[in-house]
Amino acid sequence: MPKINLRGVEKNYGANAANAVANLDLEIGDGEFMCLLGPSGCGKTTTLRMIAGLEHLTDGEIQVGSRVVDSVTAGVFVPPEKREMGLVFQSYALWPHLTIERNTDFGLRLRNLPKAEREERVGKVMKTLGIEEYRHRYPSQLSGGQQQRVALARMLAVNPEVLLLDEPLSNLDAALRLEMRAELKRLHREFKTTIVFVTHDQWEAMTLATTIAVMSAGMLQQVGTPNDIYDRPANRFVAQFVGNPPINILELAAGSPADLVVRARSYFQQRYAQIEDIGSVGIRPEAIRIVGPKTPVPEDAFAGSAEVSGILPTGGSWIIELSTAGEKLFLTTHQAPEIEVGAMVEFFVKPKTLHVFDGAGRRSKTADRLLNPAVLHS
Repeated sequence: MPKINLRGVEKNYGANAANAVANLDLEIGDGEFMCLLGPSGCGKTTTLRMIAGLEHLTDGEIQVGSRVVDSVTAGVFVPPEKREMGLVFQSYALWPHLTIERNTDFGLRLRNLPKAEREERVGKVMKTLGIEEYRHRYPSQLSGGQQQRVALARMLAVNPEVLLLDEPLSNLDAALRLEMRAELKRLHREFKTTIVFVTHDQWEAMTLATTIAVMSAGMLQQVGTPNDIYDRPANRFVAQFVGNPPINILELAAGSPADLVVRARSYFQQRYAQIEDIGSVGIRPEAIRIVGPKTPVPEDAFAGSAEVSGILPTGGSWIIELSTAGEKLFLTTHQAPEIEVGAMVEFFVKPKTLHVFDGAGRRSKTADRLLNPAVLHS
């Protein structure tokens, strides 16, 4: 399967309009499952459509394997039907008057494949996706999850070099989405197709992708594995966008008199004075530990006290809200809490779990080196 390279890609819909995608450099590896993740309007679907050839570039170049498929400076544009890519939309786009079998082999008929080869491919892909028994039914006779499988089968049957998926699971209920995520992971392992998947759902990206590209306002924010994105967010936007419950942010640069902010400011000044320009500090909910009777507090930990203002069971885990002088912290635990709302508690956070951002919202490399010296950072 080919590698996809986007170099200096831009898309603008008018002279006075902001760039939908700005100066995008992105490499999608051979056989990779890449998720384009971000909020609505961040440019992820536009990027997918430019890769597919449904949108012309304003500037830049897209190369698939050794072939340039779109280049503004070279005047090259390969039409969508000649890019050997499969595209699955948010809507299933199935032909209502054709059976499931005919929907599945639609692309193969357009390519004039011999009947025997057509039947072999269709039979294999329908069996793989578990829709073989529905071959003589029509789309209206299937559930949403089954129709989504048919849309995927239609694309996989033509054996595309690249499979492009534009939020294909957003119309499904929670149970079906979970089932289809597992199905997509299995299909990626089996077919080893290069997949580019657009989603605004962080958990979808975290559970599916081998690599995630986070976008905001047309700009690429970070590219990395799901663990990279979560454990070492490149900036505040990524840190706050990925994570549920969201990361706790303490604004140290704002001069807030809140007790927790004053404690954090003092903690860094006394222990890590080498870190300059600390704008804010992020604390993941699972990193906060409440001090119990037998809980040793590490000497170098950031610690404080707060009132328990809420306990929210989520089924298998609990979210605990802590309040102190106008600041709130949310922590998560998988053990049933032995505290009640209104109780005063002590808590701590190990330094290696703190995320420090400068005044511009960028991750502090100096802080990474000092807070977690056991890990070598680039």
